[in-house]
Amino acid sequence: MSHADDLIPLRLCVLTVSDSRTLQEDRSGDYLAEALREAGHVLHERTLLPDDRYRLRAQVSQWIADPAVDGILVTGGTGFTGRDSTPEALLPLLDKEMPGFGELFRQVSFEEIGTSSLQSRAFAGLANQTFLFCLPGSTSACRTAWEKIIRAQLDARTRPCNLATLRPRLKE
Repeated sequence: MSHADDLIPLRLCVLTVSDSRTLQEDRSGDYLAEALREAGHVLHERTLLPDDRYRLRAQVSQWIADPAVDGILVTGGTGFTGRDSTPEALLPLLDKEMPGFGELFRQVSFEEIGTSSLQSRAFAGLANQTFLFCLPGSTSACRTAWEKIIRAQLDARTRPCNLATLRPRLKE
């Protein structure tokens, strides 16, 4: 694997899962959209959907079928309430899971929120050569995931390795 000396801008989508928010009230989605732009990436599309596993699956399927999309950031629906269904909706779409992401996210979250971190079902993986990161709905959880894990892995300059420079090899 070769390393890039410059940022490789990725085209990313943001999906907020919420039964109670609108796009105008979506601080977590706002944070992710702004953070990815500040990191030099492109916001390809953004939407908000209610916690309905079939609508979530349909939207994410559309994005992973689009060769212009490099990654998707999903916020919300990863908890334990009756309506939380992001894992059930999206895990079946993954070609490869990235178990280390959820493990690392919960470890980092433990430092911030203690044992409440065990309630997170955050996960990540690869679907049709598209990175998928599913995060809790709170802005602080999105900030933790982005600042402590995702930002560096989507930056081609991160050493010794990163997800951005793997893009050309995902079709092998």
